[in-house]
Amino acid sequence: MGEKIEERDMEFPSISYSEEQIELGEVAGAFCRDKSPIDKVRSLIDSSDGYDQEIYAEMAQMGWMGVGISEQFGGIGLGLGELAAMVEQMGRHLMAGPFVTSHIAAQMILAGNDDAQKSLLLPRIIGGEVASLALIEQEGDWNLDQIKCTATINGEMLQLSGTKNFVMWAQAADFILVNMMMDNAPVIIWVNRHDLDNAAMRREIIIDETKRSASINFDGVTIPKSQILKCNDVPAILARIELVTNLLQSAEMAGGTHRVIDYTLEYLRTRKQFGKIIGEYQALKHPMVNEYAAFENARSLMLSAAANFGQMGNMDQQRQGEIAVRMAKAATEKSYSSVSDRAIQFHGGFGFTHDCDAGLHRRAAIFHASQFGDAIWQRQKLRDLLFG
Repeated sequence: MGEKIEERDMEFPSISYSEEQIELGEVAGAFCRDKSPIDKVRSLIDSSDGYDQEIYAEMAQMGWMGVGISEQFGGIGLGLGELAAMVEQMGRHLMAGPFVTSHIAAQMILAGNDDAQKSLLLPRIIGGEVASLALIEQEGDWNLDQIKCTATINGEMLQLSGTKNFVMWAQAADFILVNMMMDNAPVIIWVNRHDLDNAAMRREIIIDETKRSASINFDGVTIPKSQILKCNDVPAILARIELVTNLLQSAEMAGGTHRVIDYTLEYLRTRKQFGKIIGEYQALKHPMVNEYAAFENARSLMLSAAANFGQMGNMDQQRQGEIAVRMAKAATEKSYSSVSDRAIQFHGGFGFTHDCDAGLHRRAAIFHASQFGDAIWQRQKLRDLLFG
């Protein structure tokens, strides 16, 4: 057993950070600082849409919606590593909006094998339309192949049935990708917003108020059969999308963790108690050093995942990419949760109010843990990958 573990350790993915990632991260950071100050974040919590549609349209005009889409379909043709660098900055500034959700939907469309469908759907995303995904069943199972919603063929139409939960930015979406069972096999379909009436969609109350989520009841919805995404292996696509989502969540949490550290250090340097700056106390210094070390470890794992996940050609590369992503999700969730808890503790009673930024980040960490596998679930998957 010892020899087998040693041999597998030699295959562990490396880390790299490209010039494109650095440049896009800097551009995205400047944009988010300007467009998503914390006062704007708080004001959007109480708005009906939850995000600024003009800012989203501006991002589309700058070409950001095509970052992870190949040039063949009108995109920029960069990879998930560059996309993760941008998402990291959005997490740092709690930028609200369907940017990530639309990009994940684009990755699902790209995994299909019909260029005509890609040419139909991907330019819509690049042009600024919002795409979402309805993948989670009512039981909340993180295994996306546990599907109870059904699609039944009726001539040239599909009759849909079932309910999906945690459909991110559903009420803003122009179309939604859905996994369903048809003839005892999983399929992926897309549903245009005009196919759904308002009663079919119900906004969910979630802990992270900077985001919007809804449940959708598909009972009685009818769409053309041509809206089945043509692909060879639906379970493989769903497995890939789960990893893509976890990668981008890791990037978002790494950015949020960095912001909480900066926010807390600024407080420790300025807050006085008993006539002394509280940051001078060792009891406060040491925990922050530990939190920063954990953050650097988690961010390194995220960068490794971003660098390696895009190189998933043969089975060995696929395994390496999955290992990197699951390690990143487990580490960034733990780091984000821990430093947010610590920041709330250091701020005392103020830390538990909506006026403390740390509270917003703590809620974001809890929500990310609830989506597509928390740290414990990721470690269980890693156990099988590394030692199974």
